[in-house]
Amino acid sequence: MPARAQIYAWHDVNGTLVISDRKLNEGAMTYAVPEAGGIRTTRTAAAEFSRLYESLVLEHAQRNSLRPELVRAVIQVESGFDPAARSPKGAMGLMQLMPATARRLGVRNAYDPTENIRGGCVYLRQLLDRYDGNEELALAAYNAGEGAVDRHGRNIPPFQETREYVKKVGRISDVQKASLKQRVIYKTFEIVDGRIIPRYSSKKPLAGSYEIVVQ
Repeated sequence: MPARAQIYAWHDVNGTLVISDRKLNEGAMTYAVPEAGGIRTTRTAAAEFSRLYESLVLEHAQRNSLRPELVRAVIQVESGFDPAARSPKGAMGLMQLMPATARRLGVRNAYDPTENIRGGCVYLRQLLDRYDGNEELALAAYNAGEGAVDRHGRNIPPFQETREYVKKVGRISDVQKASLKQRVIYKTFEIVDGRIIPRYSSKKPLAGSYEIVVQ
């Protein structure tokens, strides 16, 4: 039988071509397409890109007492795991840090995955502390800013983008949590230039000592 598919395309405020299978407005959340810098889509990059940054996610999630699946979900929704992502509003990198936020967190190069994930995790921890551990409020503030959450009585602001963002991140992190329930993460250490660097892997080391940090 013949098949039909409708593709919608438009140019965003930066002149970048946006492609979608749904008819959306020009303010729709979009994600960079790997190896096609002039094209964005309304779906995130394939999940396998997350493996490139797994050790960084685990390291900084642990340092800031965050759920790794929450950090992964934020990265997936924010940038589709594209370290060069830049939003029309100027947010940068994997966790889409705004310039002022990056400066406050001491992030000199927001397009560097290590700096970006470190800063993003510190910021998430600050927001969770501000809202007494409420992940939904922290995510709303991550998207719309603390001022917007506070102005609305410490509730999720009535912005469609923010409410959809909170739901999407929550849904992705819950799915990851369920799929990783029986997973074991092994922590080893490597000495680089006289510094001890932690490494994380889902594969058991063949030799040497290790710690189990997530199970």
